[in-house]
Amino acid sequence: MAIAIKRTSAAIQIAGVSKSFGEFHAVNNLSLEVKSGEIFGFLGLNGAGKTTTIKMLLSLLKPSSGNIYMLGSKIELGNHKLWNKVGYMEEATYYPGLTVMENLDISRRMQRIPDRRSIDQVIHKLGLEAYKNKKAKNLSLGNKQRLGLAKAMIHNPEVLILDEPINGLDPAGIVEIRGLLLNLSQNFGVTIFISSHLLEELAKLVDQIGIIHKGQLVQEMDMDRLHHSLKKSLILNGRNKSAIKSILSEHRYEYEETADGCLTLTEDRAVGQPDKLAELLVCANQPPTRLQVVAEDLEAYFLRTIQTTRGMH
Repeated sequence: MAIAIKRTSAAIQIAGVSKSFGEFHAVNNLSLEVKSGEIFGFLGLNGAGKTTTIKMLLSLLKPSSGNIYMLGSKIELGNHKLWNKVGYMEEATYYPGLTVMENLDISRRMQRIPDRRSIDQVIHKLGLEAYKNKKAKNLSLGNKQRLGLAKAMIHNPEVLILDEPINGLDPAGIVEIRGLLLNLSQNFGVTIFISSHLLEELAKLVDQIGIIHKGQLVQEMDMDRLHHSLKKSLILNGRNKSAIKSILSEHRYEYEETADGCLTLTEDRAVGQPDKLAELLVCANQPPTRLQVVAEDLEAYFLRTIQTTRGMH
């Protein structure tokens, strides 16, 4: 069992890293830090630089400039010693005609792990006991992904790097993997670096999030701060729309009309004090039929955030 590490030390440090392929700048001056035992969400559209960053983390690509440290050691191209402490999964691969145990035994031998008990340990850690004698091709999508994770973790790594691990999973599979990764982080102290373009799903899982766009880190924050950063608006409707609009204009409330005919107000005095607006409308004999404060969804926040970097190169 991995020893849980306090979340004060950094498991991953990326310091001023850039990577260019000729004239193309895939990653540009990227700096971020992932604490031990933390789940870090690395978020970006396809082509944003996520996979290039991961390949540099795994010493498969050499940065054009800057340094990367993992578990206190500098990552150098071709230095595979850190692989003893790092697990990686891009896409769950397996031999479909072999059982879960047979697949894991092949992984054990390929990674030169002499102790056969490592198979039972990783099966227990990932909750695969009920499926260990089942052929891989007969597993659910979620359990196929579990098998892929088990292969990445058979050597009991301290850091797990996952590139789009929930792509193609059905909702039940996503819930399975989410619970599994939370368990690895909270109960086994595994540091998890997970890339995705699905903010809504990452938000249910990660402690910290970094948004990358066109190779640059646009934003890095913890999830509590992210939720407080979501824009809020007041949705208003009533029987006599034109009368309500007149009242709003008279009291200098700014509004927009949405496609469904409702009125949207985003000023702080409207969003923060909807009761005052309700009182105003009731006194004017125009009681609202709908008065609701809503926050933008996470996908909208993501798209709004990267809009600010459209001009970056």
